[in-house]
Amino acid sequence: MNNKFFKKLKKPYIIAEIGVNHGCSLKRAKSMILLAKKGGADAVKFQTYKAENLASKYSPAYWDKKKEKTKSQYLLFKKYDKFGYKEYKILHNLCKKKRINFLSTPFDKGSVHYLKKLVPFFKIASADINNYPLLKIVAKTNKPVLISTGASKISEIKNAVKILKKFGARDIAIMHCILNYPTKDINANLRMIKNLKKVFPKNIIGYSDHTLPDSYMSSLLFANMMGAEIFEKHFTDNKKLSGNDHYHSMNYEDILLFRKNVENLKIKLGKFNKKPIKSEIKSIKFARRSIYSKVKIRKGEKIKEEQIICKRPGIGISPMLWDKVLGKISKINIPEDKPIKWKFLK
Repeated sequence: MNNKFFKKLKKPYIIAEIGVNHGCSLKRAKSMILLAKKGGADAVKFQTYKAENLASKYSPAYWDKKKEKTKSQYLLFKKYDKFGYKEYKILHNLCKKKRINFLSTPFDKGSVHYLKKLVPFFKIASADINNYPLLKIVAKTNKPVLISTGASKISEIKNAVKILKKFGARDIAIMHCILNYPTKDINANLRMIKNLKKVFPKNIIGYSDHTLPDSYMSSLLFANMMGAEIFEKHFTDNKKLSGNDHYHSMNYEDILLFRKNVENLKIKLGKFNKKPIKSEIKSIKFARRSIYSKVKIRKGEKIKEEQIICKRPGIGISPMLWDKVLGKISKINIPEDKPIKWKFLK
């Protein structure tokens, strides 16, 4: 598989998932795009669906109902399914003007049909990893595909990738995700990212985060340490708003913080191969020891153990050569506390 598109993306690649946090207000959606850009996001992502094509009217909630009180999936989705091609085209044009990628997750065939004209790649939600018809129609667009893997077995992920490849997708990135809203820290399981990297070595691996953001954006930062390169998190302009996805979303300041932390981490992680670095040269010379005379050593004397000592700085013979110095004959009178040199010995 040739993942040229995803490999060429700036890393870390950050997707601010506005989703439906705009509340079906075009004005607010535009404002949120500008905030995401201000924070340094590489893309904004919406969700494109019609409630009747997504959930039965009898579908129960699976989210934390203390945060989002709606008990029916259908009723919740119906609140936020008002945008169509006209609105997304407007938002796409704004993104193009502001140089931030426009994305939207499709949940049905019709959405795929018109979004393919607007998005550089498709995102498939975790819950649709076994949605054969949707995988098939997305793959047939021949666009790159980003697929989330919440609540999925490795066998299911492999099968989804196989279907995408079969019908035309050649560029697939895979996102670790936990399908809980919100995800408790104990359930984040970020080491699963390493598992995905091992099982899918040719694919770019990312992380779609549903944990509550903290003052360090630690879930995203630790995911970066595990090897994730693409990051997606719900985005809001007001964390205090109740309902939907606001309560586990990041804001533009969080994006700025994450980028800053990643840069600091990158600086601190440094190089892979263990060896002295340039700034340690002085330390090697002055913090390490060399062999010194402990007492005055007269010319012609054979060097004995009680006559020498290891001291700083390391400007003489290395202590690793201690046994080679013992038994040598002094060619000169060596004063006390003098670094021993080979030219002093025979």
